[in-house]
Amino acid sequence: MRKIRVAFFADMLIENFDGAARTIYQIIQRIDRSRFEYFFITGSAPGPDFQYKYYLVPSIDIPKNEDYKMAIPALAFFEMNNAMLIFKPDVIHISSPSFLGRYALDYGRNNQIPVITIYHTHFISYIDYYFKDAKFLIDAVKAFVISRNKSFYNGCNLVLVPSQSLMDELVGYDFDDSKMKLWPRGMNVSLFSPEKKNNNLKIDYGLDRPIVLFASRLVWEKNLTTLVSIYEKNEGLGRPYLFVVAGDGVAREELQQLMPNALFLGKLDHEALSIWYASADVFLFTSETETYGNVVVEAMASGLPVVVANAGGPNDLVDQYVTGIKCDPRDADAFYAGINLYMTDKQLRSTIVKNALQYARSLDWDQLTASYFEMVAGMQSQKT
Repeated sequence: MRKIRVAFFADMLIENFDGAARTIYQIIQRIDRSRFEYFFITGSAPGPDFQYKYYLVPSIDIPKNEDYKMAIPALAFFEMNNAMLIFKPDVIHISSPSFLGRYALDYGRNNQIPVITIYHTHFISYIDYYFKDAKFLIDAVKAFVISRNKSFYNGCNLVLVPSQSLMDELVGYDFDDSKMKLWPRGMNVSLFSPEKKNNNLKIDYGLDRPIVLFASRLVWEKNLTTLVSIYEKNEGLGRPYLFVVAGDGVAREELQQLMPNALFLGKLDHEALSIWYASADVFLFTSETETYGNVVVEAMASGLPVVVANAGGPNDLVDQYVTGIKCDPRDADAFYAGINLYMTDKQLRSTIVKNALQYARSLDWDQLTASYFEMVAGMQSQKT
């Protein structure tokens, strides 16, 4: 039986770089090579252990966020076309509506090849942050971004969206709901588990108070200003909790200056992060721009109670006072009250941890990726 050929376009193909990359690699790790042949087109070279063919597109750094690379297909247009002609894909997968993604969408349309995409990043939610110093531009820019994204996603054959609230928002922007399908993110419950708790962690690090853990890529659009406000409130009350920050990014240096008594761990691999999740006392997550919120579910699966922003993906992940606590994204007092509640109400804490564990364990990557591959296989028949 002939294999189904999939051309997979992703500006970033670095494992564990962010939530989108982690989702992509969950798919990559489960490719059935007896059924599928994947060819990756990317602006960032994957690691040396990458087992699949890939084409490296010239790329540039993104202003204000140098961690990211943006592929520029115009710099290798004819070479890319030749690579695609040689590969002859049956299906095209696109990870984002970037220049590379739009090249792939145009190629699919021009050659009658069906296109699938996963809605990884809700760029619309970033506009308020990036234009906070030019608020008079926000409405116009937002309208432009919505229009551009709508034309991109409506041009795809299938759009996998991680949460119902996000899907509802997109439908409100007149995205084509007939092309959208709910596809949440999964969880590796053997990696993230309460069993990873290290009772000696506080001793090893010389810590003498409860740990409030924040894990994220450190960029200001993750609402780090509210994180700083919560930290400052803790400082003003005599520092009853120790703030621990896991992650790296362009905002790290400035954030460390603003939070001098916090412990910054830098970027951790999953094994190290799983130990911190299971060993901390509360997970704090202030971001209001999450499409899903992988770190929230990772904390839940680790038995760590969560206090999150009542916005974006975490809003769907957390059932208020059932699987966690949700707060207004800008209300530092509410976040701090949530942290205190876990510390003082042991019964509520125990109930929420139990419910959150049950929810996290219901999310299985094997089942989710199996459904993805069946959708890809089904799309092959759409090729004309």
